[in-house]
Amino acid sequence: MRIGILGLGRIGAFHAETLSGLDAVGSLVVTDPFADAAKAAAERFGAEVADSPEALLAAGVDGIVVAAATDAHPALIQAGVEAGVPVFCEKPVAGTVEEGLRVLEAVRDSDVPVQIGYNRRFDAGFTAARAAVRSGELGTLHTVRSTTLDPAPPPAAYVAASGGIFRDCSVHDFDIIRWVTGREVTEVYAVGGNRGADYIGAAGDADTTGALLTLDDGTIAVVSNSRHNGRGYDVRMELHGFADSLAVGLDDKLPLRSAEPGVAFPAGTPHDFFMDRFADAYRAELTAFTEVVAGTRPSPCTVEDALEAGWIAEACTLSLREHRPVTLAEVRRG
Repeated sequence: MRIGILGLGRIGAFHAETLSGLDAVGSLVVTDPFADAAKAAAERFGAEVADSPEALLAAGVDGIVVAAATDAHPALIQAGVEAGVPVFCEKPVAGTVEEGLRVLEAVRDSDVPVQIGYNRRFDAGFTAARAAVRSGELGTLHTVRSTTLDPAPPPAAYVAASGGIFRDCSVHDFDIIRWVTGREVTEVYAVGGNRGADYIGAAGDADTTGALLTLDDGTIAVVSNSRHNGRGYDVRMELHGFADSLAVGLDDKLPLRSAEPGVAFPAGTPHDFFMDRFADAYRAELTAFTEVVAGTRPSPCTVEDALEAGWIAEACTLSLREHRPVTLAEVRRG
């Protein structure tokens, strides 16, 4: 099949490399506002260059991958759907929930599939955890812990436009908690602070946060996030049930060292980058998109799914600002 890629920054170029290695993909068409980025991708992957999104959609593509800046996501998703072309779009759907709701309204009644990029749904560990929960082998869940710790904060310009750590970083934890447990969040209480880069606080954001989520069956989920984790990129989940407990990310590249005498685990070089930690998941995610394009599977992460994680981020943002518990019903709109 012929896949178009809109946006060739860090993640767009990574997706181009991944797609070029998939058996289902025969050719790529690329576009980027910076001509040099498109030219470099064309030379590296043998792609065709289109000088605009409109030209790319007119180039006979079977599906498009949107990896452009967040503020471009709504228009590009809608353009793909209106052209009858299946869309893969990196999260978020839009820069605000209001914009996301407008996208949902625009595509809700279309039979053109849209897949939003939450790559943890395709990680082998998280997939196994979901199967363990759904099979009942852990018994009734009582506690979930989900962690995303970055080794260093993103640049100031990124932070200023990110919408805040809950919308940019924690939202991955929120999505994967929903996906693994099959439950919805009903209430949150969030805390946060700044002890690192001054520009994060200046942007009105926190660099380290914790959120306590209550799920609709009474399970408690604890989410921990930070922009400053010197040992590496740490993404984990623990699931504790009445019958058994399970951990995702507990391998030799875990960025944690033991204080126990004689314990050598973890023995490997710690993960230091999300593309390293989730390389296989990204490949599986884009493979799934080729199946969506082929019509052999439905979207594994819809616009509705992405907005559900967004509501949790909205609730946590309000909770942190007002220092109180917030129900999802309080922030949900549309």
